[in-house]
Amino acid sequence: MTDTVRVLLPLLLVLVALLVVRRRMPVVFWWLVGYPVVALRVLASYRSTMDACGLTVPASAVRQATARMMGRQAAPVPPRRSFPRPTGSGLVMRLRMAVGQAPEDFTASADRLRHAWGVQAVHVRPTKPGRLELRLVGWDVLAEVRPARRRLVSGALRLPLALREDGEWHVRDFRTVPHELILGATQSGKSVYLRNLLCGLARQRVVLVGIDCKWGVELAPFAPRLSALADNPDRANELLDALLEEMEARFRLIGLGGGAGADAVLTSDVWGLPEAVRPVPVVIVVDEVAELFLAAGKEDEKRRDSMVTKLIRLAQLGRAAGLYLEVCGQRFGSELGKGATMLRAQLTGRVCHRVNDEASANMALADISPEATLAATAIPAERPGVAVVGDSSGGWSRVRSPHLTLEGAAAVCRDTSALVPELPRLDAFRPVVAVESAGPAPTAGAAVVPTTRPVAE
Repeated sequence: MTDTVRVLLPLLLVLVALLVVRRRMPVVFWWLVGYPVVALRVLASYRSTMDACGLTVPASAVRQATARMMGRQAAPVPPRRSFPRPTGSGLVMRLRMAVGQAPEDFTASADRLRHAWGVQAVHVRPTKPGRLELRLVGWDVLAEVRPARRRLVSGALRLPLALREDGEWHVRDFRTVPHELILGATQSGKSVYLRNLLCGLARQRVVLVGIDCKWGVELAPFAPRLSALADNPDRANELLDALLEEMEARFRLIGLGGGAGADAVLTSDVWGLPEAVRPVPVVIVVDEVAELFLAAGKEDEKRRDSMVTKLIRLAQLGRAAGLYLEVCGQRFGSELGKGATMLRAQLTGRVCHRVNDEASANMALADISPEATLAATAIPAERPGVAVVGDSSGGWSRVRSPHLTLEGAAAVCRDTSALVPELPRLDAFRPVVAVESAGPAPTAGAAVVPTTRPVAE
C-alpha cells in the first residue's frame, strides 16, 4: 500500500499542477502539453483525415501503374504539407494544394478538421496561388483576453485593440482604414473597445477630439487628454466648423508643398510633407451618433442637416488632411434621417458588438459579408467585448477587447495630459478640468469636467 501511494502521489501532484497551469496559464500549458499532443495527432492521421474530408485527389498515372505492378491499389494523394509549427495559441501548417483544389474546399471542411484533430478552431488563409495556410487554435483564446504587448505596436496610428479568434491581434491602422463605425447595444463592450482605442492614442502625438452630446458622460473622464470636447449639439456644430477650417488650412499647406521650387514636395496628403511642417493627425470620436440626428423642430432640423453635411465632408476629405473619424452608436441606418446612409458608406472599418436585433447587424455588416452578419447576431450576452470586425474588402473576424476599467482609462489620460498637441483652432473647445486648487476661469461655453481627489483617511 505504501509503495502504491509513493507512486501515485507524485502523479497526482503533477496532474493537479497541470490543471492549475491550464486554467491560469493556458499558453504555458499549450507549449508543454497541448502542442506535442495535437502535432502528433495531426502527423499520425493527416492522410486519413484529408481523405475522409474529401480533400485528396486520385494518384497520378505513374503511381497507379507502379501500384498495379506491385499488386496494390494506389491510395488517394493528400495535399503536400509542412511540419506543424507551434504558435502562442495553436499551430500553423502550410499546404500545397493539388490540381483542381481551391481554398474554398478547405474552408468548407474546416469544422470537420477541427473535430478530427480535437482543436478549438481551424482557420484557412490563402497565401499565394496554389498554397494556403491552416491555422489550428488550441483553446478558446477569447475566453480571457489580456492587453497586447507593446512590441506589437509598429508605427504611428497603429494600435492592437482586440484579440482575434485565430490568436492574432486586430490592429487598428488609421492610415489604412481612416474611418470606422462602432456599433453595439448597451453592456455589449462597445465602451471598453473605445477605452482601449483612446488609451492607445493618448500615448501618441495625436490630437483627440470628442463629440458626446449626452452631456459628456462617456468622454468626460478622458478630458485631460482631449484637445476639444463638445457635450451638446450646439457646441458640436461649432466644433465641426472649426475642424472644417483646420482641414481647409491643411489642404492649402499640401498645395503649397507641391508648388514650384527646388524644395517642392509632390504629395496629395499630409504624410508626404516633410516632418518639420507636417500637421499633427486628428482623431475625432463621435459617441452615440444618433444624438446628432435628433431634431424636435425646424431649427433643430437645420442644425442637424448642417452637422451631417460637415461630418460627410470630413469623412470624404479628411483622410488626406490627417483627420480621422471614429463613429459610435447603438443603431445606424437610414431611419436616422437625411445623410445617414451616405455617411455610413464613407466609414470603411466596421466593428459590430452584440446588438438587439438583426437589422442593426445588417446596418454594420450586410454590405461586407452575410456570414459576418450572422456571426454578429450570435454573440452571447454573457461575453461582453466580443465583436465582429470587418472592412470593405469582405474580410471579417470575431474579436474581443481586453477588459479596461473606466478608472484605468481615465488614469492613462491624466498621465498623458502633457502630450496634448497645440492646435489653436481648437483652444476654445478645450475642456477645463475643475480641481480643488484655484485655476484660470473656463472659456465661455467650454465643457467643464469635474474631477474628485481621494480624501486621506
